[in-house]
Amino acid sequence: MAQTTPDEVLRRVLRLSSVNGLSVAIFAGLCALGSLVFGDLLGAGVGLLVAIGGITEVRGRNKLRQRDADGMRLLVRAQWMVLGVIWVYAASRIGSFDAMLALDNQTTEMRQMLAEAGVETAQLITLVKIFFYVFYSVVMLVTLIYQGGLALYYKHRTPMVAAALSVPPAAQ
Repeated sequence: MAQTTPDEVLRRVLRLSSVNGLSVAIFAGLCALGSLVFGDLLGAGVGLLVAIGGITEVRGRNKLRQRDADGMRLLVRAQWMVLGVIWVYAASRIGSFDAMLALDNQTTEMRQMLAEAGVETAQLITLVKIFFYVFYSVVMLVTLIYQGGLALYYKHRTPMVAAALSVPPAAQ
């Protein structure tokens, strides 16, 4: 099996950080704007912080393109930033579940449908609470796997990237 060269590792890191960083920055930025339009300042703040994480990853990539190995630190930091923001947000949501708010958000049509289906208020609260906890727990798990995995990926490739950047461009 052929061993991956430092130049190949650098190319992969540059490609991945470009796609991931831009995707995170654009998606989170749009979510922040959408939240702002609906008056959700917390959601807008979370979106903005996650977008800053994406921008940090793009900045790290740009440093690498300028042959600055410190860009790898920014790539790792960006992942921990996004993970941290999402975890704090999800944990705060889990800790602030309000059954009465969930009930107050029902429309008249929803209440009628649930009554016709024989779903009692206590059952509904239990189902909504379970869904709420499972949803935010899954968000936290997926974020841990993806952002945490990407942080480890970048961290473990740092020596190879530094080796690729230590060779003058003309010699490559």
